[in-house]
Amino acid sequence: MRASQLPPGPINLAAMSASYPTPQFRRTALAPGIVGALVLLAGIALIDTGGFTVILFAVCILALIVSVFAWQAKQWWWLIGLLPIAVLWNPVFPVELDADVRLGAEYVAALVFIAAGILIKIRNPEDRNRR
Repeated sequence: MRASQLPPGPINLAAMSASYPTPQFRRTALAPGIVGALVLLAGIALIDTGGFTVILFAVCILALIVSVFAWQAKQWWWLIGLLPIAVLWNPVFPVELDADVRLGAEYVAALVFIAAGILIKIRNPEDRNRR
């Protein structure tokens, strides 16, 4: 559209966005779930090094954040997978695991993060499609 074809005056963006449907649900745990999985996969390279402490902090904090979103969404069964992640990757009282067990736990925890991020959702309070 050329500038000469635009209507005169300011464009009302609120009216334009009101004509588009809003999503019915919000996936609040999606971003921390994906970041948690990426941190876990990056942490595989740092197992048994000094930099793994940063991974422990990040994974523990992200597991607790996703746990809060699961609680808010009233999907408490996710806590069965997320709270053990927060305990096993706790940097204050680290749990010593065999290297093979730790490697397997990294992959399983990454899958839990991704599944929780995709499946934890809350109803969108701003849903304009609701009748």
